[in-house]
Amino acid sequence: MKMIDNAMFLKLATLGLIPALIIQGRRVKKNTLRLAEPEGEREGTSGQGQALSILILGDSAAAGVGVSHQEDALLGAILAGLTSEFQVSWKLHAKTGNTTGQVIQSVQQLDTEKFDVVVTSVGVNDVTKLIPADIWIQKQAQLYQLIAAKFQPQLILAAGVPPMQLFPALPNPLAWLFGQYAKQMNRELHKFIQKQPNMDWIEYDIAQYQQMKLEMAEDGFHPSKEIYQIWGKEVTLKIKQRLKMNKVN
Repeated sequence: MKMIDNAMFLKLATLGLIPALIIQGRRVKKNTLRLAEPEGEREGTSGQGQALSILILGDSAAAGVGVSHQEDALLGAILAGLTSEFQVSWKLHAKTGNTTGQVIQSVQQLDTEKFDVVVTSVGVNDVTKLIPADIWIQKQAQLYQLIAAKFQPQLILAAGVPPMQLFPALPNPLAWLFGQYAKQMNRELHKFIQKQPNMDWIEYDIAQYQQMKLEMAEDGFHPSKEIYQIWGKEVTLKIKQRLKMNKVN
């Protein structure tokens, strides 16, 4: 009943805030710095040791927006944490602006290929389109079913939706509303992942980054190099834990 109440409250809040959202949305779109996707290879093999294949899918954060080169982005941070122990075959397939539905379409266009690990980052653009959490999680389930069927990974690592109320680029009440959508999406994603034996998730904890005196990228909307490094370390730790678990079993 509480989830229904929360969903209804958010729906009513959205309707009530529409005039302010339109004005603020236009202002943010006009004034926010547009950062390009970073330069660098999006497919290759690096490192030495046990063979490991990784696919990164998603939106601008997956693509590394916020830094100038892939070495400083999520991809680079993951490779930095793995290539001393593994020979990593990697592929990055992400695009700025991607919603969950668009990631599904892009995955459908990829060749069927085996990957040990698939990392996803998608949700922010669903929030900005005000997609309700119950509809969003259905799309998410469709995405992960497609990933499992097409790539047969041992592990799918999903990044949670960032707490957008803390994005420096967003004013209130727009920031507050986006934060509420993100919170409900994360609640549904967490419940979904708990039921999937080959899935885990990474919570995007901006509050923790702020406590560490870390700032976001200059657009106030994307991760910085330092945040990508922390995110990458969390991903590599989860991967190593899962590989050890699979060896034991």
